Amino acid sequence: MDFNDTPEEAKFRAEVRDWLSKNATLKSEAKNANVDRTQDQVVKRNKEWQAKKADAGYAALTWPKEWGGAGASPIHSVIYGQEESRYDVPGSIFAIGLGMCIPTVMAWGSDEHKKRFVKPAIRGEEIWCQLFSEPAGGSDVAGLRTRAEKDGDEWVINGQKVWTSGAQFCDYGILLTRTDPNVPKHKGLTMFWIDMKDPAVEVRPIRQMSGESGFNEVFFTDLRVKDSQRLGKEGDGWKVALTTLMNERLAVGGSQGNADVDDLIRLARDVDIADGPAINNGAVRERIADWYVQAQGLKFTRFRTLTALSKGETPGPESSISKIVAAKKMQDLGSFGMDLQDQGGIIRDRNVSPLEGAYTEQWFGAAGYRIAGGTDEILRNIVAERVLGLPQDVRVDKDKAFNELPKGK
Repeated sequence: MDFNDTPEEAKFRAEVRDWLSKNATLKSEAKNANVDRTQDQVVKRNKEWQAKKADAGYAALTWPKEWGGAGASPIHSVIYGQEESRYDVPGSIFAIGLGMCIPTVMAWGSDEHKKRFVKPAIRGEEIWCQLFSEPAGGSDVAGLRTRAEKDGDEWVINGQKVWTSGAQFCDYGILLTRTDPNVPKHKGLTMFWIDMKDPAVEVRPIRQMSGESGFNEVFFTDLRVKDSQRLGKEGDGWKVALTTLMNERLAVGGSQGNADVDDLIRLARDVDIADGPAINNGAVRERIADWYVQAQGLKFTRFRTLTALSKGETPGPESSISKIVAAKKMQDLGSFGMDLQDQGGIIRDRNVSPLEGAYTEQWFGAAGYRIAGGTDEILRNIVAERVLGLPQDVRVDKDKAFNELPKGK
């Protein structure tokens, strides 16, 4: 693969640079732009930026034109992301909806679903969340107990989800439920889209150690949804969920917007340690070099994924590799950045903290990234079995009906 811009790509990059220069502020010129914003302000700023991108044709570059996208190649999306990363723009609250939920709707929903939901999502008019994880399931998504029971042309849903990002401000969600407990756990699942504003849906934010509440518990009490809200066939929920999960690992593994190697190099130049500027210290340079190599590996592995996407193929297990490396790198780099700042690294007030607390916030958030989209252990199993071809783990529940599995007390 040739990583240099073609003439057409170079032209597109120039157009993007010109548009961004007129509509956003460079990070190097922005001062405290994202400090102390309320949730309503964050949502408002995100929606304004998303609508502006949509008007310019940059909001969904690779999606089909018939659904509001630009019909461009994945490399155009990469170019836009590279250029936008230099600017102080909102960290998108639409990442889950546009990166995971709406692609699932486009793959499994009806034409009516696509006409109703895709364009509003692209413009940022509606926000989506993903409702998979449950308290009793841990990393075993297929072990879920939220049940959906058929009642005429409707389904009645009862149960609980947890660690749902952004549920407190979302309009819609995709919900994985158990519709048949009499078959093995992966075969008795069905996916629906739901209205998060329905009175039968209760959202409870979870207070995190960082002081923020990005994750939520979500409870369903006799939530009634129409059968027309089903995505895929009854009992095919696991197949539908795999579409979401593969896109989730791609999104998490390639997530942007955190302090990275270039930022760490700038910090090391500005900070003095015992023997002078940190950048001159051999141990510091060695750590930076390690993360630089990881960053390059992630970039080129992501290009492998984009090559597959450009051929119309589903993202493969390479997205799991990226996610394993990226999440740990994010956590380790955040911790090292805090250490370099000495006492300043533990200050939580972004108004006085060095670099507006970028590394402190990154360290707090990284633990969640190592769980979101599959824990390190789950992903290592995927890589071992599907990439390296190693024998699968023994599964004593493989052919047992879900209602025959032992339950915790």
